Amino acid sequence: MIHFKKIIAQKIAKTVDAKCEEIQNYIEIPPNLEMGDYAFPCFRLAKTLKKSPQEIASQIKENFENGDEIQEVKMVGGYLNFTLNPVTLVENVLTEIDEKQENYGASNEGSQKNIIVEYSSPNIAKPFHIGHLRNTIIGSSLYKIYQFLGYHTIGINHLGDYGTQFGKLIEGYKRWANEYPLDENPIEDLTQIYIRISDLCKQDETVLEQARENFRKLEQGDSACIDLWNRFRELSLKEFQKIYDLLEVKFDSWNGESFYVDKIPEVEIRLQKAGIITESEGAQIVDLEDKGLGACMIRKANGSTIYATRDLAAILYRAQTYDFDKCLYVVAYEQNLHFRQIFEVAKSLGIPEKCVNGLEHVRYGMTRLASGKMSTREGTAIKVEDLLKEAIARVEKVIDEKNPEMPNKKEEAKKIGIGAVIFNNLCTNIIKDQIFDWDTALSFNGETGPYIQYVYVRTNSVLEKAGYVPLLQDVKFELLTDEESHKVISNLYEFQEILRAVVEKSEPSLLARYLINLSQSYSNFYHENKIISENKELTNARLYLTKSVGIVLKIGCRLLGIQMPDKM
Repeated sequence: MIHFKKIIAQKIAKTVDAKCEEIQNYIEIPPNLEMGDYAFPCFRLAKTLKKSPQEIASQIKENFENGDEIQEVKMVGGYLNFTLNPVTLVENVLTEIDEKQENYGASNEGSQKNIIVEYSSPNIAKPFHIGHLRNTIIGSSLYKIYQFLGYHTIGINHLGDYGTQFGKLIEGYKRWANEYPLDENPIEDLTQIYIRISDLCKQDETVLEQARENFRKLEQGDSACIDLWNRFRELSLKEFQKIYDLLEVKFDSWNGESFYVDKIPEVEIRLQKAGIITESEGAQIVDLEDKGLGACMIRKANGSTIYATRDLAAILYRAQTYDFDKCLYVVAYEQNLHFRQIFEVAKSLGIPEKCVNGLEHVRYGMTRLASGKMSTREGTAIKVEDLLKEAIARVEKVIDEKNPEMPNKKEEAKKIGIGAVIFNNLCTNIIKDQIFDWDTALSFNGETGPYIQYVYVRTNSVLEKAGYVPLLQDVKFELLTDEESHKVISNLYEFQEILRAVVEKSEPSLLARYLINLSQSYSNFYHENKIISENKELTNARLYLTKSVGIVLKIGCRLLGIQMPDKM
């Protein structure tokens, strides 16, 4: 595909004393097409060239060679606006889509690079609530997009399957096993045990000490504690898999915190050799006060490890096993200090510099109820399975009311309902907190997942009505240069650049917003143009554009984890 922005940057670089890469980074897309396809803010070069933006714009325009790609260059104050040759743009986009079809936008730019994405990571023996849903959806979309761009991507479900909470759970089960058989609703039973034992620990310090002793025994290999822990883990994974099957989320590794316990001694040896471990009130710590990060605890005074220790062991193991270029941790922003600490300590583990530099905390906002923060212990968490089932049920009700004869109603309702939930989690900047509301999460109006699905279904119905899909060789590109067609073509052209921006910024909402924009531009095109007419050449052109929009909407939604329905 022609890289128009790069071509413009190269042509500008020939007229002024500036690097092509620098210019390319400054080129913008104007807020509306009337201002052109691209704009260059000349004030960016004012300081180095010691000229006013207007003087720079005039110099570039006077010496700029349009070539076949650029139709017009306009000077607007200190900006230069570039309008592409519309026929060249149409030909370039549609030819690329015709050649690549379902791989349009894919690349091999990530070849030879290893990317780890750690996501989901629910806690064993606790419900899979909507807080875990968000990082599951964000991580899964990043995983898919990195893969699509040619990176060797490893998805890791770093299960919360270790820690003092298991000491509590073991203590609770010892006390009340006869009340909780763990047969029909194991997670519900385990949750109730955890809530009860947590309350008892608050009331009685000796119970809390016994829970801590249980965890110490678990770490030291006590068979009774290990048997209970294994049972809790297996029951939990079976329940979690139901959610992952509904969301069609997959992982390459399920190594949770427990996997790294026997790898902790090597971490401690390396940190001791680096001379950064010190003792504080009987605990082993790394003092990071000079970095403004407090102290990172490695071992408690009672000899137990904490999740920071296990995270450091995971970093060491992953560097040795995968030689990663990036390791993304999709975890809520509340853990920001934790990751700043372990990333700083990881510099002393003796792993390759690229691995240290590739550690990245992908922070996302918390999901809260209107009444406040969710809590498993307080029993206020909303379970994902309930949310997804409710979403599907609501869609089924709408289908029964509006289209009762629809084929495969249950399967289509599943795609639409789950698509609504996924899009709701990705449509805004991920760092923003979400106030969970049933009606908003399951809304099918406005800028939502179901709206994109509806536009996709419309593209298919247009092609079905026409009864054929034209060949590219039968398309006259000059018939797609009107304003509405040009907006759609421009959106289609942006697709790969949007995917690059997603991985560069770890922000899948960019793709979600792109799909809304593409859907809206096609809807405008659809309403302003008669697609099927007596003019065969015009019909061919508009049908091919319709087909292309459907292809890109389907690819984009697939990368977000959303399936497309056949009917709506």
